[in-house]
Amino acid sequence: MKNILALLLCVWCGLGWTQTAEELLNDGKNTENVTTFGMGYDLKMYSPLKQINKSNIKRLVPIWNFSLSNDMGELSQPTIYNGLMYVVNGNWTFAIDIATGRQVWRTPVQYDRAALRVTTGGAYLRGAATIYNGKLFRQNVDGHVVALDMKTGKEIWKTKFGEWKESYGGIVQPTIANGVLISGMAGGDRTARGFVDGYDPDTGKQLWRRWTIPAPGEPGSETWPNKELPDAWKYGGGATWQPGSYDPQLDLFFIGTGNAEPYNPKYRAGMDSLYAASVLAIRPKTGELVWYYQFLPNDSFDFDGTAENIVADIQAEGKPRKVLLNVNKNGFVYVIDRTNGTLIAAHPFVNQNWAKYIDLKTGRPVLTDLLDRAIKGETIDLAPRLATNATLSAYNPKTGLLFLNSWELIRVMKFVDVKLQLGAGYTGIETDSKYPNPPGYHIAMNPLTGKVAWKVPLQEFAVSAGTLATDGDLLFTGKLTGEFIALDQDTGKQLWQFKTGSSINAPPITYTYKGQQYVTVLSGRGGSNPTRSAGNVVPAGGSVWTFALMPD
Repeated sequence: MKNILALLLCVWCGLGWTQTAEELLNDGKNTENVTTFGMGYDLKMYSPLKQINKSNIKRLVPIWNFSLSNDMGELSQPTIYNGLMYVVNGNWTFAIDIATGRQVWRTPVQYDRAALRVTTGGAYLRGAATIYNGKLFRQNVDGHVVALDMKTGKEIWKTKFGEWKESYGGIVQPTIANGVLISGMAGGDRTARGFVDGYDPDTGKQLWRRWTIPAPGEPGSETWPNKELPDAWKYGGGATWQPGSYDPQLDLFFIGTGNAEPYNPKYRAGMDSLYAASVLAIRPKTGELVWYYQFLPNDSFDFDGTAENIVADIQAEGKPRKVLLNVNKNGFVYVIDRTNGTLIAAHPFVNQNWAKYIDLKTGRPVLTDLLDRAIKGETIDLAPRLATNATLSAYNPKTGLLFLNSWELIRVMKFVDVKLQLGAGYTGIETDSKYPNPPGYHIAMNPLTGKVAWKVPLQEFAVSAGTLATDGDLLFTGKLTGEFIALDQDTGKQLWQFKTGSSINAPPITYTYKGQQYVTVLSGRGGSNPTRSAGNVVPAGGSVWTFALMPD
């Protein structure tokens, strides 16, 4: 075993600490580094690496494992830069030597423990360790964004963006776009009013704030009942709790927004409730809203619009189109023109009963009678409850296939009265869940046509892990029961697995170090839905697992 490790591991060499904007833009071209979330600003979760492929995947073995001293969940993606791996979770920030798995530094997160009541799943982070110009940026659960020195882990600045007692929480990692640190917020299902912030990464000074729920007189405010219910917009939801994507050519940052609050539409007079359940295209330097697309006007089902927006270039009707691909919690995959927000296609990928179809001319869903029945007081079975659980899907630009993990969960729901209490739950529903068999699928599909290439049923639990497609024709993902797995992109057949100690809820990455391809994923059950599903049978406990090929 010592000989094997000697061949696999490389000696730690000199380190560089300062990465440039150009390196962020070129993420994916230099396979030694993974500097942005999603394997690139486009969030494609695709790598051209193919040292590890279908012919040799059975030789993939773990080369080191690192404990993250955390039992609140690992939902983030590691960041790689010049031989170091940076990992963030709700309680720690780490720098780890890639070659040996040894800790270089770690910094505890200082936060008000009472803020944990805002996030039902505890302190955790979605996204990746954000790096730029020698600094590492992160959010803290109690409503702060922080900059650390990449070399030492020491705090450089700390800026408060919201008061946790008013429902604002930090669970989503920021993004650097055109030199601006762009940061969202959590607070859905409570009394928050959503926003996106832009900061000076050197000082932490707030440069702009783009509210996702307009105040009276602002564009979009006509979709709120400002006369009948004058305070509805103040607590209207629209949280921005998942990372965004960026197109540097268009200089547009794309961020999704959460559901309107409360779900019960009578507290919003059943109006469209912009800009909830939408994708917003924003100028990074100014926060200007260039365009928007609302997936579900009057979102009364908690469907959100926060799922990742994958930046892709495709052929549609014989013409090249710049698009966003959105695997939505409402059960549809959307193809949207990212230059102007026009809907191109929308296809269901799970069983759903709330919409007959999405009208391509208006961009609006044509509803079934389900919402009307709920408004009349009926308890309904809503399919899906969530068709995807805040995971990253992968898009292979060579094949045009989108790879995703689905949830077939059904929501049992009844609208009820709710009293406004600042900082408290504010949904206006009674709810439970039904778990069908199978609970979900691995799916490969063409997002433009909706044609499914293959669909593999899952056993026991649906999957909350992200997916990673490689040019080695492999698809990496993980299970709530702890298995890290590789599938054949052509068929969906499982080719390899390794059992980790806890659930995998995070997106895997792949990269090279000294010419050797590595694959890394975080393990650690966390988040409300994975814990609700698997918490009784899968232990918590966070760790990093790094894999490489065993020599012939």
